[in-house]
Amino acid sequence: MEQSNLIAEAINLTLFGMGFVFLFLTLLVFVTKLMSIIIQRMSQQAQDDDTHHDDNLSLKDELDEETKFVIEQAIKMHRGA
Repeated sequence: MEQSNLIAEAINLTLFGMGFVFLFLTLLVFVTKLMSIIIQRMSQQAQDDDTHHDDNLSLKDELDEETKFVIEQAIKMHRGA
């Protein structure tokens, strides 16, 4: 009698433990998907804002010829050419 009661308690504890882990992992999956959707929307809005900002660049934001030359020389030195 004592042995069957002990086995019943072990099965009961196992089922509750596995059920809790299953619910926790399911909740974790849904929260992760929700966070992914939110981040995608935020990054899409940021890209849209950047696109509108790039249309309004002025000439002083572009690189001048001397800066381009210095960058090209630095790249050549780095590559060892």
